[in-house]
Amino acid sequence: MELRAFAEQVLLRPSLEEKLTAPPATLTDTDPGPAARIAEPERTPDLVFAPRRSAPSMPSPQALADPHKRAIAHHIMANHELQALEVMAWVLLAFPEAPTDFRMGMACVMRDEQRHTRMHAERARKLGVEFGELPVNCYIWKKAQEFHSVLDYLAGLPLVFEGRNLDHTCELAEAFEAAGDPRSARLMQVIHDDEIEHVRFGIEWLRRLKRDDQSDWDAFVDHLHWPLRPGKARGMVFQREARLAAGLGAEFVDRLEKWTDEESVETG
Repeated sequence: MELRAFAEQVLLRPSLEEKLTAPPATLTDTDPGPAARIAEPERTPDLVFAPRRSAPSMPSPQALADPHKRAIAHHIMANHELQALEVMAWVLLAFPEAPTDFRMGMACVMRDEQRHTRMHAERARKLGVEFGELPVNCYIWKKAQEFHSVLDYLAGLPLVFEGRNLDHTCELAEAFEAAGDPRSARLMQVIHDDEIEHVRFGIEWLRRLKRDDQSDWDAFVDHLHWPLRPGKARGMVFQREARLAAGLGAEFVDRLEKWTDEESVETG
């Protein structure tokens, strides 16, 4: 199977089953084709992006004592994972000139995103909510429309969205455990471990593609598009060791941990 065909399967087929069908172990990238920037992924009517602010917000940790609220949380995260998968497919179509090793590595990450989507959707179902039963937002997808290079993608998705998830997965694992739902807590730990590898993929390719005279941090900041900024790459409880395990340098982690949004104004 050609990598482009896999990207088109994820992005242009509305069926969730097709989107989540993993590609064969042997993929080829001999015909990446012309660049194509898709405005919106094809989705079935129940998963079409909802109008702004109509999708439910993430329940508070205290609210997760209610199984229905836990189901809502998994429903929201299933959509986050699905958007990440679709954005990765979008990148493969938008930047066919990217190095083959990068593109093939993306396919490996996409397999994880497919699995994460299924895990959250199945857990939501067990808790009483079918995936697609609630409105879903398009925030991650809309931010991707501002990516004009592979470096923009690396700064924005692996190092901001997935970097932030290093914190959120731990926070939610703790909250699910406190709510008496160890199965959901274990699910979050599995995803946390995968996110370490996804952030590693992001920083390794940022280093390979950035200018030689740029530090990792400067390349990261230079390729963020507002409102994405370093502060968006953190949750409430900063998981320093997870970031170091992902290969972020100590200086990078220090600057991220100490970042204040006032710096966004100073640096423009």
